[in-house]
Amino acid sequence: QVQLVESGGGLVQPGGSLRLSCTASGSIFRLNAMGWYRQAPGKKRELVAGITSDGSTKYAGSVKGTFTISRDNAKNTVYLQMNSLKPEDTAVYYCNARVVVTPGSEYVYWGQGTQVTVSS
Repeated sequence: QVQLVESGGGLVQPGGSLRLSCTASGSIFRLNAMGWYRQAPGKKRELVAGITSDGSTKYAGSVKGTFTISRDNAKNTVYLQMNSLKPEDTAVYYCNARVVVTPGSEYVYWGQGTQVTVSS
């Protein structure tokens, strides 16, 4: 079993910043791509940002230039630095990871989510 534990969510004013963290633990042979998704009330879960094991990144168009995803492979941790936050960024943010538990077999794991609220 693999566990993903998130932290860093909270309440912030428009224009403010937050940094989310997600650490993977358990039976991990190799961590492949990791990412952050979010789900706002009444909307489908969407990809916010992703990062491969080599550091290649991708972002949703709405967060390009303001959000930055990074990872620390030594700590099995992925981060999401969120700057210039807007009310429309309000959502539950979920960590995602593709994990090789045994060679040749990859599984997808999810964190439980952390609430981000952007409001004045």
